Order: sequence, then C-alpha cells, then structure tokens
Amino acid sequence: MASPEHAPPSRLRAWMLEGLSDMGKGKGRQLPRPAEPAPLHKGQRWWRVMCLTGVDYFSTLGYQPGIAALAAGLLSPVATVVLVIVTLAGALPVYRRVAEESPHGEGSISMLERLLSFWQGKLFVLTLLGFAATDFLITITLSAADASTHLVENPHLNGALHDKQMVITLGLVALLGAVFLKGFLEAIGVAVVLVGIYLGLNVVVAVTGLWQVATHGHVVTDWSTALTAEHGNVLAMVGVALLVFPKLALGLSGFETGVAVMPHVEGDSGDTEENPAGRIRGTKKLLTTAAVIMSVFLIVTSFITTVLIPEKEFDSGGQANGRALAYLAHEYLGNAFGTVYDVSTIAILWFAGASAMAGLLNLMPRYLPRYGMAPHWARAVRPMVIVFILIAFLVTWIFDADVDAQGGAYATGVLVLISSAAIAVTIAARKARQKHWTIAFAVISAVFLYTTVVNVIERPDGVKIGACFIAGIILVSFLSRLARAFELRVTSVTVDPMAERFVRDIASRRIRFIANEPDNRDIAEYREKVEQIRADHDLPAQEDFVFLEVTVLDPSEFESVMNVRGEVLHGRYRVLTLESSSIPNALAALLLHVRDTTGCIPHVYFEWTEGNPFTNFLRFFLFGQGEVAPVTREVLREAEPDRARRPRVHVG
Repeated sequence: MASPEHAPPSRLRAWMLEGLSDMGKGKGRQLPRPAEPAPLHKGQRWWRVMCLTGVDYFSTLGYQPGIAALAAGLLSPVATVVLVIVTLAGALPVYRRVAEESPHGEGSISMLERLLSFWQGKLFVLTLLGFAATDFLITITLSAADASTHLVENPHLNGALHDKQMVITLGLVALLGAVFLKGFLEAIGVAVVLVGIYLGLNVVVAVTGLWQVATHGHVVTDWSTALTAEHGNVLAMVGVALLVFPKLALGLSGFETGVAVMPHVEGDSGDTEENPAGRIRGTKKLLTTAAVIMSVFLIVTSFITTVLIPEKEFDSGGQANGRALAYLAHEYLGNAFGTVYDVSTIAILWFAGASAMAGLLNLMPRYLPRYGMAPHWARAVRPMVIVFILIAFLVTWIFDADVDAQGGAYATGVLVLISSAAIAVTIAARKARQKHWTIAFAVISAVFLYTTVVNVIERPDGVKIGACFIAGIILVSFLSRLARAFELRVTSVTVDPMAERFVRDIASRRIRFIANEPDNRDIAEYREKVEQIRADHDLPAQEDFVFLEVTVLDPSEFESVMNVRGEVLHGRYRVLTLESSSIPNALAALLLHVRDTTGCIPHVYFEWTEGNPFTNFLRFFLFGQGEVAPVTREVLREAEPDRARRPRVHVG
C-alpha cells in the first residue's frame, strides 16, 4: 500500500511560520544542517537607529515628570539631578562596555551566560529573561496606558472618552500586534519622524515653561521657600533625594533596548561579524547622544512641571497625572497646540511598544529555542507576536490600564537588567586585569543593586509580576524541553580522517556498531563487550564491529555540533569517540550520517540499562545519559519515518 502524500501546509500556517528556521523536521531531511552564514547586515546610520531605541527612551518624557512629582514632591528637580548623574556616570559607561563585549544584540545576559555552565547557567539566564520580559512587556502596556491617558484627558475628547481608557489601551496594544503580524518594515524611518516631531514639540514646551518661570519669578521663590521649609538645608535635600531616587528609575529605561537594536547600526566597510568595530563605535555614539539629550530634557521638564503645576494636579484623577508636559502645553500654548502635542505623545508612546516588541523578538529566540525550551514555532516572528500581545492584554487587565500602578513592575525590570549589566562588565574588566575600571564598575554595581533592593522593598508588585514571568518562562521551558527530548538535536557532524576510514572499511561488509560506555578502556573491557554482544544476539564470530563511545560535554545544552574521532586501541579495537550533549541523540545522528554517506543501513547493538526506567529517563533528560537504547531508537523513529531506511537498533 502506497504511503499517503503529505498534505501541503495551509496558507495560514505558511504565513504564520514564514521565516521559520526549522531543525530538520521536513520530509527527506533526517539530519539538521547548519544554517548558512548570513552576510554582515549593512545597517542604518547610528543616529537613525538612536531614534528607534529613542521611541522607548524619549517617550518616558510623557510620564516621567509626573511620576517624579508623585515620588519626590517639591524635591523632584533635585532627585532628577541625582538620576541624571547616575545615568551619565553609571548606566552609560556600563552599556558602552556591554556594546564592546556583546556587539550582536545579546546584551549583558550573554556576558553572564558565559560565566555559568550546566543547568545553573540555564536557570540563571531564564531568570534574567523573566525580568527582561517584565521590562519589555510592561513598556508595551504602560506606554499604551499612558497614550490612552493623553487621549482621554484631551479637553476636546474628555467628555466622550472619560470611561473608555481600558478599551482604548487594549485597542492600542492590538494595533501594535497587527503591525508586527503584517511585517515590521521601515520601522526606523517611522521612528525618525516620530522622534524628530516629538522632541521638537518638547523643545517648544520646555522653552515656553522656562519663559513662564522667568516672567513669573515668584513661582521659583514660592517653590524654594516651600522646599526649605519642608527639608531644611541642602544636605538634607540631597539625602532625601538619594532615598527617593529608586522611584525615579523609569528614567533609566532605554539602555537595554539600545543594545538590543545594535545589529541595525551601520558598521565600517571592513567590519566582520567577529570584529564589528564600526558598529561598536556607532552604538557608543548612539548611547551617549541619547543619554545626554534625555538628561537635559529630564532636568528641564522636572523643574518646570514642579514649579508651574499645582501639586494636587499630579494626584490620581488630576489633570497632570501621567501627562505633566501635556498639561503645560494646553495651559500655556492653547488647546490647538496641546492637541497636536497629545497626538505626537500618543504616537510615540504607542511606538515605544514597538521598540519593546522588537527587543522581545530579538532576545527570546536567541535563547529559548537554542536551549530546547521553546517549540519550533518560537523561531518565527508572528506566533511570538500573538503570544506577547495576549500576555500584554492580561497585564493591562490586571493593572486596570493604570500608569502609576505599573511603574513598580517597570522599574524592577529595568533595574534588574541594569544591575546584571553592571555586574557583567565588572567581571569582564576584572578578567581583563583593568584595575581602575573594575573598581569603578563595582561601585556602579553597588549603586544599582541598592536601588533595585529599595525599589523591590517599596514596590513589591514589581518583583511579584517579575516572578510570575520567571515562573511562567521556566515552566513552559521545561515542558518544551520535555516535549522535544526525542528530537535529533545535532546541527552538524564533523568526522576526522581516521573515523572516515573506519566507516568506509566496514561499509564493504555489514555496518555493525557497539555502543559502549567507557570504563577503564583496557583490552579486557573491549574483549568482554564483543563476547557479550555476540552471545546476546547470537552473532557469528567472524562478524566485524566498531565501538561507539560518547563523551557528554554539557548536558544542559540542546543543539550542538558533534565531532567524531577515530582511534585504534590495543592494536585491534576500532573506536569512534563522539562529543555531544546527549548520548542517544549523538548516536542517532551518527547512524543517520553513516547511512547517508555510505548508502548502507547501519546496525547498532546495546545492552539494557539496569535500574528503574523512570529514573533512567530523568538521567537522560537532565544529564544526557540513562536509558540509552530505547531513547536512541525513538530519536531515530522521529527523525526517519520510513522504517525501511531507518538504522537498526538491537538490544540484548
């Protein structure tokens, strides 16, 4: 009976999985092939890419002055100066070093990943990915919520939309998802336009605010008098500013995104993927310019909003809550200009979610599929967009589309990533024996760790939502790893000349391999193993064998390149030594490779593993060994559906 034809994939499935780099699941591809090396991306000028990361970083002007006023009150300008000092003297040097150490957009997570191996390294990375997901997803939901606040509070629309903020926020999040489902092209060009208009309008508002301060001198006097009465001397003010600084940590957002979009930065003509010097230099310019621009805006806007806006307007329900600069635009430049400002703010806040989504889509597929901790479709953009948008819907509903309520979770994600980056560059400087940089980065790390701890203590909701993301990622990751345990996970096989000679020689007869777990590797071990296999399977004495021995490197790895080396032991026993992360998957990959190169069906012989089958499976799942024979057969069955072409597995 003829085998049925495989039905072609539906148009919807093909569209959803467009661009998917699958690991050999298609018909006729039994062994995965390494991906073709991609040419170095030409990229865009650094200032254009700065606008892409700037839609996240600069858009915080939409809510940062209001959050600072709520957190620090009259002390907001002083606390903002502390924030700017930490930005320019702390976060900026850290991420300039991250750009040097990780020029392909992996960020500080990849730097820390190199320090740890085995499962503890994977769990550590999954934890950081949980906080990264908190940062980027809350950026999407918080920005959409603030955009809807600007829309609802517009004087022309307040009457019609005052109770529609949740619906509007969900609509903006859905619109963001629709853009990515269609295909996120020309994003940088859109970002340049949005950032240019938004910063230009903010310059007008800032200059107008400073003019109002200059022409109404009493507002500064009133502010300074009230500040002195509340906090006493300058030292007391600085001390309180340092204490409230963690609440202003939202102003540090954007640095992680700046590194995530680094692959889009244009390099020099001589750049290579191994040494993209031009890209690194351009990214440093991007980070520095963005930090300086934002620092100036933060100081000016914090000052004018504090002295010009009545304190009660910052509270929940007040006209300046979540939209302090928009309040000034309407108050001093009229509703027409204020509406234009609102539209610009709504657009850039919405597009800030696009920047965060780009960061998520860049970060998650770099790790989870490689760890085997995500299904195959996680390599495709569109399914991941749907997953992230659904999670964003849930977060928006949980926080009731409230900007202030999401501030703690956002700050926690930002601060954990910056703290991890600071620790990573401290370790990198120490390894490079750069004493002064090591001390400087250690001090910066201490500052950010203090800030993170204080923020978590004061706003535990941030670490709670982060913990939910971490738990979800770990749970889904291990379930996915379990579901994909029997995949053919070797990406390529490299065979040395001696191993090739063994295979060619045995292919002239019947290809018979013996799977052997090496012990002393003395002559008695191999002689007894051959005798046992012949007795168990009733094979004649003249049958020829080649031994297969697998060395497990890091069993927590999923995909791996396998090296096969041939050697002759004790003058008579031919042994193929394999290096991989899993014994059964390595054996299956070699058997398929031998079949494809020789055209002959190989046979492999095992002995049953003693012990409880469930315990042995856990050993395989966690340590790459255990019940080898049935798992090898199952890997072969999944990789080769045609029984006639499948290598033979014998167990005795």
